[in-house]
Amino acid sequence: MWGIIIAVLSGALMSVQGVFNTEVTKQTSIWVSAAFVQFTALLVCLAAWWLTDKSSFFGLAKVTPWYVLLGGTLGALITVTVIKSMGSLGPAKAAMLIVIAQLIVAYGIELLGLFGVEKQPLEWRKVIGMLIGIVGIVIFKN
Repeated sequence: MWGIIIAVLSGALMSVQGVFNTEVTKQTSIWVSAAFVQFTALLVCLAAWWLTDKSSFFGLAKVTPWYVLLGGTLGALITVTVIKSMGSLGPAKAAMLIVIAQLIVAYGIELLGLFGVEKQPLEWRKVIGMLIGIVGIVIFKN
């Protein structure tokens, strides 16, 4: 149950953040906005680490495979693409496309067993669910 609540909260926060970041971009620039978002995220993470964890950052040197450390780089690209999409499509359309893209890519990762994820069998009901989501986007767009 907690997983569902956290996922819903995550989606809500992403939508609000996208709107906020788009507004900051209108008043500054996309790279200033993205840098500010990443910088403030760093500050929050460092504060949370200091208050709760305090494990060594040197553990990062032992992370394998190395490419999983690219999450921060992807985070910067996510910030920029969310800002651009929300600015050009509006929050609702952008969020719908972002979510369906996440579903398709995440399911592809599961099907192929990429990045250390356990490989899953193809389930047509999931494919149909994604197709329904795409149809919903088409209906919502018009």
